[in-house]
Amino acid sequence: MSRSVIYEQLRASRLGSVKQGRARLIPAKAIQQYVDLLISEAEVTGYGNAA
Repeated sequence: MSRSVIYEQLRASRLGSVKQGRARLIPAKAIQQYVDLLISEAEVTGYGNAA
């Protein structure tokens, strides 16, 4: 994913992050939750048949 897409997902609260100093960090748990969200959206739209 591009940097702009990541920031877009952060602004939309679809991807979680924490800030440490000037750095914005995305925890592994937030990535897993985001992937789970994408999978559930794919299942709703009928694209969830891929293994």
